[in-house]
Amino acid sequence: MIDLNGKRIIISRTDSIGDVMLTLPLCAWIKDNFQNTTVVFLGKSYTKPVVSCFKSVDEFIDWQEVEAQPKSIQLQTARDWNADVIIHVFPRKEIAVLAKKARIPVRVGTSHRNFHLLNCNERVNFTRKRSELHESQLNFHLMKPFGLKEIPSLEELSAYTRNFVAPKVDLPEELDQLDQYIILHPKSQGSAVEWPLEKYRELGDRLVELGYQVVITGTEKEGEMIRPLLMQKNNLIDATGKLDLYQLIAFISGSNALVACSTGPLHIAGFLNIRAVGLFAPRRPIHPGRWKPLGEKSTTLIFDENCETCKKGKACLCIQDIEIEQVVRALTH
Repeated sequence: MIDLNGKRIIISRTDSIGDVMLTLPLCAWIKDNFQNTTVVFLGKSYTKPVVSCFKSVDEFIDWQEVEAQPKSIQLQTARDWNADVIIHVFPRKEIAVLAKKARIPVRVGTSHRNFHLLNCNERVNFTRKRSELHESQLNFHLMKPFGLKEIPSLEELSAYTRNFVAPKVDLPEELDQLDQYIILHPKSQGSAVEWPLEKYRELGDRLVELGYQVVITGTEKEGEMIRPLLMQKNNLIDATGKLDLYQLIAFISGSNALVACSTGPLHIAGFLNIRAVGLFAPRRPIHPGRWKPLGEKSTTLIFDENCETCKKGKACLCIQDIEIEQVVRALTH
C-alpha cells in the first residue's frame, strides 16, 4: 500500500465540465483521508472556473498551456510540478508519457490502455463501460493502490458537494435583478441526447403561467440556434452568450432550479444544492445511473427505462417523449 500522507498529487482529467465535476469528490476524499496532501488538478483551461470553486483542490494546471510548449520545455515544466503522484483519471497518452519522462514516482492508470502498460507503474484493472457504478464512483478504482477497500456510496460523495462554492462576480444588470427564476439549458454542445427545443419552449411558457421568470442559458453559438424558436415571445429571458463560466456558476447559484440534459450546468446545479432536473435516455453508457448529477436536490427523468431500442444500445429519441408536466412536477413538488 502506498502512503499518500504529505504527498503532492496530480489528478489528471482533461475532458469536459461534467466529467470534471464528477471527479471533484475524489479530490475531497483524498484531502479527508490523508494528512498534509496537496491536490493539483490537471485539466483544460475552460474547466478551470469549476475546479477553482472547489475548496478541496489546491492548484490548477492548464494542460493546454503545457501542450502548446515545445517538447523540451514541456519536460522541464512537468519536472517543475514536483509531483509525488499522478492519477490518470482520463487517460491521455501524451500526459502518461510526459509523467514518466518527468520521473513522477507514482503513476496510476487503468490497465486497459496499452500506453499505461509502458508508462504507469500502478495499473488498476477495471472497466467503465459495463460497470453499474456512477461515474464519480468509478474514479475511486484508481485509489486501490493507496489502500481503498470499498468504493464510497453516492450519498457519501454527494456530501462533498458542500465544498463547491459559487464565486462572487458581477452579472449583467438585467440578470442580476432577477428573482424567483428557473434556468432552462437546452443544448449540450453535442455531448448528450437532447430534449427538443419545442418542448423547452412549451415548458418555458408553462412555467411563466405558474409565475416564474424563465431564463435560457447557453453559448452564443447555441443561442443562434435557440433564439429563432424560443425567443418568439417576450416571456422567456435570453441569457445565451452573456455569461462566462464564472458568471454562469454564480447565476445558477441564485436560481430556483435548472433543467438540462446530461451536461455541465446540470452538474453545477447539483453541486450548488439547486433543484437540478436532468433529462436522460436510458441507453448505456449514457443512462442516469452513470451520469446523474450529485446533490440532495437532484433528480432525473427518462421516458421509458425499458425502451427496447435503448436496451439494444442503439441511437434512440425516446427522450423526446418526456412530457412537459413530468418536468413541471419535478420542478415544483
